[in-house]
Amino acid sequence: MTLTRDADEAVEGAAPAPSGAPADADAGAAPAGTTRHPTRGEVIRETVSAGLGVALTRMRIIAQTVRPLGWIVIALTVLLWIVSLTFGWEELMIAAVVLTIVAVLCVAFLFGRTSYGIELDLTRTRVVVGERAVGALTLRNTTSRALLPAEVVLPVGSGRGVFEVPRLAPGAAHEELFAIPTTRRGVLSVGPVSVLRADPLGLFERTRDRRQAMDLYVHPRTTNLDGLSLGQLRDLEGLPVHELARDDVSFHALLEYQPGDDLRHVHWKSTARVGELMVRQYEQTRRSHFVIGLSTNPDEYRSDDEFELAVSAAGSIGLRALRDSRSLDVRVQDGPLRAPDGRRYLDALAALEPSRPREGRIGDLAGAVSAHAPGASIAVLITGSRADAAELRQACARLPYETRVLAIVADERVAAPELRRIGAADAVTLAHLDDLPRSVRKVLA
Repeated sequence: MTLTRDADEAVEGAAPAPSGAPADADAGAAPAGTTRHPTRGEVIRETVSAGLGVALTRMRIIAQTVRPLGWIVIALTVLLWIVSLTFGWEELMIAAVVLTIVAVLCVAFLFGRTSYGIELDLTRTRVVVGERAVGALTLRNTTSRALLPAEVVLPVGSGRGVFEVPRLAPGAAHEELFAIPTTRRGVLSVGPVSVLRADPLGLFERTRDRRQAMDLYVHPRTTNLDGLSLGQLRDLEGLPVHELARDDVSFHALLEYQPGDDLRHVHWKSTARVGELMVRQYEQTRRSHFVIGLSTNPDEYRSDDEFELAVSAAGSIGLRALRDSRSLDVRVQDGPLRAPDGRRYLDALAALEPSRPREGRIGDLAGAVSAHAPGASIAVLITGSRADAAELRQACARLPYETRVLAIVADERVAAPELRRIGAADAVTLAHLDDLPRSVRKVLA
C-alpha cells in the first residue's frame, strides 16, 4: 500500500527553514512527488487486524454449531481437567478423559456432505388470521449413492419445524406435508430449508441452507360491507367545484358558440329560439376520493387487540372503496401505504407494526391527510380508545371543510356500538369487527 502527497499541498504555506537546519526537517512529511511506503508497524497492524477478523468469523461459525447441552459438556470437561490436574484426583481425570472422548466422537458426526434436491411449495402465500397455510417439502436424492437418514429444518418466523428424512436410494424422493397455523397478523419468513447434521446426544449440530426463504403474508381479518356505496351520496355525479369547463357532467349554463367548441354540446332548442348557436357550459367535477388515516401510535390503544381491530376496520373500509372503484389513499404516521389493489393493500396492512414517530398522534395524522389529500370526498380517521374526544375533535377540525369525516374508535370496553357527533364529524365506537357494517351504514348511508 502506498500513500501519495500532492506537491502543491506539501509546499503551500510552508515557512523557510532556519539557517543551518535541513530542508526536510519535518520527519513526518515525504518529499514532494515521492511515495511513502507503509512502515513495518502499519503492515503488522493490518495483518493482525485481518487475521482477527477471519478468526472471529470462524469462531462465530463454530459457536453456532454448539447446542446448549454441548456448552454444558464443554464447561464441565474443562472444569474436570483443571481440578484433576490441580489436585491430582485420578477419578476426576478419568471422567475428564471420558467426556473429552465423547465430545470428539460427537464432533465427528458433523463432517460430511448431504446432497438433497429440495423443493419447497406453499399452496397459498397469503392467508387470513386463523387460517392454516399448507405446504409441501420434497427432498430428492440426486447422487449416485444412497443417503443415510437425516433431519431437515424449516424455519417459520421465529420458530422452526424439523422433519425426519429416511434413507434414500439414488433417485428416490421423500415428501413431507406441513401446515403453518397463523394466530396473528404479520409477514412470516418460511425457510430457507436447511439440512441438519447432528450427533445422537444433541451436543452439536450443523445446518446448511439449500433454498431461499419465501414470504407468507398473514392478512388481517376483514368484514364485507355489502350494500354500502361509500361516497355515493356526495359524489353521485362527481363533486362540483368552482372552475367551469366545456365538457363534464354537471350542467351550469348556456353560452354562445365559440370556435373550437364541441358540436355535441349544442343545445338545439335554445339555438332555434335565440337564432344563434348555443352550447352547454359545465362545472368541473372530481371523482370520489376516499382517504383513510390509520393511527399506529401504541399510546392510543389499550391493548394489541384494539390495534388489530383498528387495522381490520381500515382493511374492510379500504376494500369496499376499491370494489366501488373509488380513488383510495391510506396513510399512517410513517407515511402512505400502497393500495393500488386489494391484494397489495392487505399485504401492506399485514406488515404494519405499531410505531412512535416524533409527531405521531391522531391530530398530526389528520394534518398529514389534509396536506396530501386536500380534495378528499370522505376521510376516515381510525384510532384507539385512549384518544379522547378533545383530541378527536381537534383532528377532525384539521381536515378540509368540504370533506365528509368519519372517526372510528376501537374500544374493547364498549358492549354495543356507539354513534355520536364530534364537531362536524360522525364518530363510531365499536369493540367487534362484526359491528362495523351496521355502524358505518347508519352514518354514511
